[in-house]
Amino acid sequence: MKLFYCGDIVARAGREVVLNNIAKIKEQYKPDVLLLNVENAAHGFGVTPGICRDFLAKGADVLVTGNHFLNQREIISYLDDCKVIVRPANIPSGNPGRGHIVFELPDGRKILVVQVLGRLYMEAVDCPVQAIEEILKNYTLGRNIDAVFVDIHAEATSEKMSLGYYLDGRVSCVVGTHTHVPTADARILPQGTAYITDVGMCGNYDSILGFDKAAPINRLRRIYTADRLTPAQGQGTLYGVYLETDDKTGLAIDFKQIKI
Repeated sequence: MKLFYCGDIVARAGREVVLNNIAKIKEQYKPDVLLLNVENAAHGFGVTPGICRDFLAKGADVLVTGNHFLNQREIISYLDDCKVIVRPANIPSGNPGRGHIVFELPDGRKILVVQVLGRLYMEAVDCPVQAIEEILKNYTLGRNIDAVFVDIHAEATSEKMSLGYYLDGRVSCVVGTHTHVPTADARILPQGTAYITDVGMCGNYDSILGFDKAAPINRLRRIYTADRLTPAQGQGTLYGVYLETDDKTGLAIDFKQIKI
C-alpha cells in the first residue's frame, strides 16, 4: 500500500499549496491513500467543514486534526457526520468525532488511522499508550488490517520517539506533527515501522510556525501589545511523507520525506 501524508496545513498559504499540488502528488507518487493534517487550516487554528469539503473534493481520502480540533464551532457536528475525519483518541469520552477510523480502498484493503495527543507541555489528556492499546486490541497488522497509520500530535521529541519505538513492528508508521518544523530523521525502525519526529507544516516558512513574525517576537521580548497571532502571507511550502508498505506484513518497505 502506498500512502502520502501532508503535515499541519496552516492557513491560506498551506491550503493553497496543498490544493494546488494534490494532482501532482497523485500523478508522481500514486498513493492509494492521501491523508492531510488539517489541524490549523482555518486561519491558523482548527478547520471548518467547508475547508474539509474542499480537500475531499480535490482528492484527499482521510483528514487528521490535532489539539485545535474544536477551535471552530461549526466543525463540531461535522466531526460526527464525516466518516473520514480523525480527532485525537486520548481525550475524555463524550467529545464529538472519532479517535480512529478504518478506511477501505476500492480493492478491499484496509488502513487503520489513529491519532493521539502527547502529554508533555500539552493540555491534560488521557494516556496515549493506553488509548492506542485499546484500539489495537481489535486489529493485528498483516492479519485483519493491511496498514496502521499513527499520528502523534505532540510537543516533545522524546515522547514521539518513545511511542515510535514502543509500537515498532506493530504498526506501519508513527509520524509526529504539531511543532510545524520538519525533522531530518525519517527512517524505518528495526522491526519495520516507519518513523519521523515531525513531518513539518504546509504553510509559509518565511514566518514563525506559519504566523506573522511580529507578535511572536514581541512576546519573546516581553513587550505587551494587542497583537494577535495572524497567519503569514505569501507562498506556501508543502512538507509531507511518502510511505510504502508490504501487503503481506503491513510493515514499511519505503519511507521518505517530501518537500514541494
